[in-house]
Amino acid sequence: MANHKSALKRHRQSLKRRARNRVSKTRIKNTVKAVRLALEENDIAKAQEALKEASSVLDRAARKKVIHARQAQRRIARLQAAVNKTA
Repeated sequence: MANHKSALKRHRQSLKRRARNRVSKTRIKNTVKAVRLALEENDIAKAQEALKEASSVLDRAARKKVIHARQAQRRIARLQAAVNKTA
């Protein structure tokens, strides 16, 4: 564990960021899972609605630097391709 003031502050900040990022990443996983589940059930309308939500969540995470911007773009593109393929 760090002993000087700036390192202690840095540690506190990293814990806060980690908690915030975990929330965001869990949200990403759940929304992407909703799209995949809708695709498995062949429910196109539900999949498109879930895709809209997932792309919003991914873009927001990328904007806040939780995930890399290109990773968000790639995941959205792959989900969109899967939805288009079933539709």
